[in-house]
Amino acid sequence: MDQLAKQILVIEDDPDIGALLALHLGDEGYRVEIATDGTAGLNRLKTRRYDLLVLDLMLPGMDGLEICREMRRQDDYQPIVIISAKATETQRVLGLELGADDYLTKPFSVPELVARIRALFRLIQAMQQQAQGKSAVVSCGDLSIDPLSHQVNLAGVGIALTVKEFDMLLFFARHPGKVFTRIELLDNIWGYSHDGYEHTVNSHINRLRAKIEPDPANPVYIQTVWGVGYKFVEPLRPGAADLLQAFPPSGRDKLFRVSMFKR
Repeated sequence: MDQLAKQILVIEDDPDIGALLALHLGDEGYRVEIATDGTAGLNRLKTRRYDLLVLDLMLPGMDGLEICREMRRQDDYQPIVIISAKATETQRVLGLELGADDYLTKPFSVPELVARIRALFRLIQAMQQQAQGKSAVVSCGDLSIDPLSHQVNLAGVGIALTVKEFDMLLFFARHPGKVFTRIELLDNIWGYSHDGYEHTVNSHINRLRAKIEPDPANPVYIQTVWGVGYKFVEPLRPGAADLLQAFPPSGRDKLFRVSMFKR
């Protein structure tokens, strides 16, 4: 989609902040609408589709967290960037848990917000292009990941993921066995790697594990490499676990590698 056609809705009750965002985003070529009431903003979201939502949390009518929660109940995914004076880590994590794609605390740098919006649009475009070029379904153990339809099945049962959860799972599944730091995951999945935002990765890892792992406390697919980051491990094929126990410890790594690539 051409940048000039991108539609952004800003739900912000402070008229000065709303006007400032409309000015700077307009200078970037985006078409911006402003809603100063949470209920009115949600009504707009229900009647038309926007390419991105910039959302304050403390709003008259309906608070931003409820709007975020309501939007993530919809099938049509729209990126959300939260801007809020609530600066505690708990509030940031809560916003991300509810499905926001990014979170900035007030007072914030308008150029940084604009840069993050550009990065988010670049990421969406790159993922769309990648999906077109890599349309094959990725299968790992009981997981089936379809890049084109953005559908994930676990043992034949559909799993509902947010766009960032899906992007993270697909990224992991395409790089089995490779260890990624939190900064590397931020850079590859969110499009930026700012220090202090590693909790964003932790939050999405926990949510993803809760949805795909039989026992999230003892993950099979997404494993923690202590002191480094995370890696994706493809489970052994049926029957391979018994064979693994029969091998001496010195030969197990070789057997595991063979089981992953000999299909």
